[in-house]
Amino acid sequence: QVALVESGGGSVQAGGSLILSCKASGYSSTVGCMGWFRQAPGKEREEVARIDSDGRINYAESVKGRFTASQKKADNTLNLQMNSLKPEDTATYYCAAPHEYCTGGTCYRESCDTFNQWGQGTLVTVGS
Repeated sequence: QVALVESGGGSVQAGGSLILSCKASGYSSTVGCMGWFRQAPGKEREEVARIDSDGRINYAESVKGRFTASQKKADNTLNLQMNSLKPEDTATYYCAAPHEYCTGGTCYRESCDTFNQWGQGTLVTVGS
């Protein structure tokens, strides 16, 4: 059974830095595409960064130049280095990837267009 587990959230003052980490487990092979999303109180979930199967990374405009996503394919880990944090970055951050299930010895994974496997989230609070 696949799972994503985030870690690294916490509280920091504006201008500070945090590193989030996401570990994918249970997949039959390397997870090529993964992403970070966030949801602030009272707001919809938004995409923060996405790594596609070719290793290209796309960032939300609001975090470009401040956040850096990096992937360690060898251990299915996705990190998010967050610098120059702002109070508006306060949110619960979620790691996501395509879901995979296995039956009869064959595993089926959603395409990179579908992020439907989610972690439990980690809270980031940025004080002003």
